Formats: sequence, C-alpha cells, structure tokens
Amino acid sequence: MKFSLGIDYGTNSVRALIVRCSDGAELGSCTVGYPSGKEGVLLDPKDPHLARQHPGDYLKSLEKCVVGALAEAAKTRGFRAEAVVGIGVDTTGSSPIPVDASNRAIGMLPKWRKNLNAQCWLWKDHTSWREAARITELAAQHRPHFIAKCGNTYSSEWFWSKIWHCLKTDRAAFGAAHSWVELSDWIPSVLAGVGDPADVRRGICAAGHKALFCDEWGGLPDKEFLAMLDPKLAALRDRLYADAHDANGSAGALCPAWAKRLGLPTGIPIAIGEMDVHYGALGSGIAEGTLVKVIGTSTCDCAVVPVTKNVADIPGICGIVKGAILPGFYGIEAGQSAVGDIFKWWIETVCGGDAGVYGRLEKEVAAELPGRSGLLALDWNNGNRTILVNPMLTGLVLGTTLQTTRAEIYRALIEATAFGARAIIERIEEYGVPVKRVVCAGGIAEKSPMLMQIYADVTGRTMQVAGSSQACALGAAVSASVLAGEHRDFPSAQRAMTSVKPLQYRPRPAARKTYDKLYALYMTLHDAFGGVNKAADLSGTMRDLIEIRQSQTR
Repeated sequence: MKFSLGIDYGTNSVRALIVRCSDGAELGSCTVGYPSGKEGVLLDPKDPHLARQHPGDYLKSLEKCVVGALAEAAKTRGFRAEAVVGIGVDTTGSSPIPVDASNRAIGMLPKWRKNLNAQCWLWKDHTSWREAARITELAAQHRPHFIAKCGNTYSSEWFWSKIWHCLKTDRAAFGAAHSWVELSDWIPSVLAGVGDPADVRRGICAAGHKALFCDEWGGLPDKEFLAMLDPKLAALRDRLYADAHDANGSAGALCPAWAKRLGLPTGIPIAIGEMDVHYGALGSGIAEGTLVKVIGTSTCDCAVVPVTKNVADIPGICGIVKGAILPGFYGIEAGQSAVGDIFKWWIETVCGGDAGVYGRLEKEVAAELPGRSGLLALDWNNGNRTILVNPMLTGLVLGTTLQTTRAEIYRALIEATAFGARAIIERIEEYGVPVKRVVCAGGIAEKSPMLMQIYADVTGRTMQVAGSSQACALGAAVSASVLAGEHRDFPSAQRAMTSVKPLQYRPRPAARKTYDKLYALYMTLHDAFGGVNKAADLSGTMRDLIEIRQSQTR
C-alpha cells in the first residue's frame, strides 16, 4: 500500500491528512491552530481591514500536525511512514509573504517580528482597497486585457495591491524584502529546502488568479505598466518569477532536514501548491458541469471548462485561468468574502454565544417558514468579492421590528449568503459555463442540514456534500498521488479517491416560490447599494417584505 499526505492551511489552523492512494481512505489527520494573534490572525484595533499572520506559526504548526497525523495513521494495520510517496499543499490566497534573498520570511527575523507589514498578508486583508481601485483604473486605460479575465476589477485581496500598499505605507519593510512569495508556493519551497526565491516553483493557481500572470502577455504584468504604479514595483518584477506551473508539475522533493522533522522519507515529491479551495474542488470531484462550493469563513465557487472550448470573459468574476484547478481545463473562480465569518460574528460577537447557542438557533431557524420573519439581509459584512468586487460595501439587515428575534436575524443572514450564492451561479451560467450539479465542501456543509436546505431552496439546485470532511487536504493528497505515479492522471485519481455523500438536498417548490420573491428584492438592494442601479426606488421594499411575511403567516 502507498499513501500520500495532504497539508491544508486554513485561516485559523493547519491540517494534515494521510490517505491511501488506491481509494482515498483517510487513515490519520491532525489539526493545529496558529498560536499568534486572535485565533491565529494578527489584527489592528484601529483598522478593521487589516489581517496578517506570523509565518513562523505556519512552520511550527506544520510539524505538529504532520507528526500527529502520522501517529494516528500508525494505528491502522499496514501503514508505514516509509510508504508515504508524496506531499500536496494547499493554503489560503492571496496570502503573499515578504522574503529575503535566502527565501526566509522576514517576519521571522528578530528585527521584523513585531512589524505587521513584515508578516504574511492574509487573504482577507483589505487594507489595499485604494491600490486595488487604482490598479483597476490604470489597467482599464492601458492594459484592459490584464483584468478582462478577473471580471474587469482587481481586488484588494490580491497580490499586487497588497505589495503596493506595503510600499506606500512602510518603505522599510518593503525594502527589507528581496522578493514576495505566495503562501501556497512558500510552504512547498520550505519543505524542499529552497534557499533562493528565484528557485521557488510557482503555481499557476495563485499566479494567474491573484498576480495577473498569463503566458499570453509574457507572464507577470510588464515593467512599463508596473512603473505606472510605482517604479519600485517595476524593479521588483525581476526578483519575482517568469514561469508558473499547473498541478502536473512538481515543487521539488522533501529535503533531509524537513524529512527528519516530519518523520517522512527524504526525497519524496512535493506537488505544486494551490489555493485551498482549488484543491478542495479537486477533492470534491470537480469536472465540467460541476460547481464546487467550499464553504468556510468565506466561500469560494469553482468550475472548470476544457481548454478546447472558448470561455467568455465574465464581468465581476474572480478569475479564469488555464490550468489553475485541473491541468487541461480553465479554472473559473468566484466567491463571497464572508459566510461562516458572518454567522460567527452574529452568534459569538453579537449574541455572546457558544456552540450551545448555535445548536438552539439552528433548531429555531429550521422550524421557521421562508419569509415569515419579514427580514432581508445583504451578505457584504466583509465586502463583495464577486460581481460587484467592492471591499467597501458592508452588511445590511432590513425589515426589523420590535418583535424580531435573534433566530430570525440568523436565518436572514443565512438566506443572504444563499442569495449571494445564487447570484454567482446565474452570472457564470449567463456567460456559458454549465452548472449541472453543485457539490458543497467544508464543515458548514457537513454540519448544517438547515443551511444546505435553504441553499437548495434559494438556488433551485440540488445540493450534494463532498464525501470527505477534509476535501481541501484530500485534494492536495490526490495531487501528490498523481505526481508520485500512483494514478495515471487526475480524472482517474478523482474517480478512485473522491466521492459525494448519498444524502442530497432538493429544492422544495413552495419554499422556492417564496425565495424567488425574496431574491428579486435582494437583487434590487444588491444593485442599488452596489451602485449598479443608482436610480433604484427602494420605497416599496419594506412593504413587499411585510406582504411576504403576512402571506407566510396566513
């Protein structure tokens, strides 16, 4: 028997998963939280847009979780650490790290340990919203093709806007960085013992979706364009990279030092790093016609279309990148900036609750009828990632009365994320991307039948749940298995190693009828507050919500 290791870096913790290559059976897993900051995230009370992480946490937690997963796997008869044939890594993104000429994260050096700008700029850091807007403006004027594949809008969550913001706000930290490396590329390079940023094997996943990399225009944005932002960014380009690779490539081989620390064979191959949701899509059995929703603190939607077909540019989408998810396919990404984070905010921050409150509210919400509360919400508590692509948008709850309960607001927030999900599905279908089935992955999809049923009713789609509760780590392990030669290609590996649960959530006609009315009101708010329809008349919205509430009461 042969085994592979998937390492999944999430927002608050890192997980290691040991699987059997022949069938994807999960033998051992271990999750370790990052020790620094608030649940692993470094924050600034003066700036709610800031979110950083200490790179040293990634390495300490990595060692603990891999050792823990191996110890658990060792309880299974026939398992040997020596039979682990490959490693795959997925991470959040865009989460770029400033590194020195030896590929050391400068945030780990004593001088920079307490400087937030020297740390990893976590995916949900939105401090660079001004820079993102300027990149969008200049690209529209001078290089429209740069942003055509990412919905014609560059995001504050992405590579160049974050680096430019660092340059503008902390020139010392920017100057200390010889180069910048995405977390999804840095972890594999560390495991491979790479000591020069120029030798880091970059993945097309992060490069294409976050750094405007495309072979059609010579890789990264040209120096002339970068100089329009700042000449120092143009000079940085030579210290970044010229090539990016899909999952058929290798990030290197496990170096002796890390093999010893982890208890694994020296020299086993390390797969090209991808963003967590992209390997999560792989671990959920993504194929043409299948939309995979990885539901976590945020949600990412992934679809693929064979490169033999033409894919239209889709306004407001996060990206269309050749080879980003599966080799031989265009990877299409969309998503919502906050989903689980919204629920966590409501229950823990506002209601001051714990797991027990979650459970009680879930039961109350499940017992209620759609539209009965008279509430409607917008899911923009952390900005809008897809369609509007605006980090300066905020959340909204409309229709509250003196009788409104916390469970009713909780349901309205869940419905808002479902409406946002429907908007994304309809947008990509409008531009010719087929969505024949939806597979959801992540803890929320597994643990909340109530939410999954609401999503089915709102979208009008049958919702399936990925067979693995650790789909991102499984996808990374699948990639490692292919790289190690245990499967001839990705489709055959997916057939052998991935699955969906037998339970399906089907749309209920009566609920869907009510949700169609609420969705129309949601899109009215969406377009009005999102600036799409500046002449929108919202004066009847509250009345419409009351009428829907009264009809459900009757």
